[in-house]
Amino acid sequence: MSTTQSDRLRGLVEPLVHARDLDLEEIEVSRAGRRGLLRIVVDSDEGVELDACAELSRAISEKLDETDAMGEGEYVLEVSSPGADRPLTEHRHYVRATGRLAKLQLSTDGAAEELVARILAVDEDGLDLEVPGVKGRKPTARRVAFADIVKARVEIEFNRKDKKEEEA
Repeated sequence: MSTTQSDRLRGLVEPLVHARDLDLEEIEVSRAGRRGLLRIVVDSDEGVELDACAELSRAISEKLDETDAMGEGEYVLEVSSPGADRPLTEHRHYVRATGRLAKLQLSTDGAAEELVARILAVDEDGLDLEVPGVKGRKPTARRVAFADIVKARVEIEFNRKDKKEEEA
């Protein structure tokens, strides 16, 4: 997708997304056979429900029909929330992952390290983590600066208690 088309689509879509108190995470245009594919990913601190994606999809579709931003050919529009395995790249991603287990690739003083830990708190400079204990040992606390994080991704936990469950 050209930068001009990307900027134009972002300019059309972003106000519709923000009007629904959502964050625009990604816009991707690609080809799917003879059709174009416009994929829009949105998120919020509370997550995104299917009804919100459907409502936003209708609003975006109407807006795109009023313009030629997608050109003359046919296209498919997908509006969704990010998958559970999406990379953590923005400060808000880490805030939303508080309480979750994350896999971090770190580079501290040129040394590479991989770490799986629970995100306990997030501030402007980095993360407070709880590193699970190994072989019966107690978990340990660790501080990691954002500058040391090369890659980060939430780890899927199938037996993790939901926040709502814990409060009950």
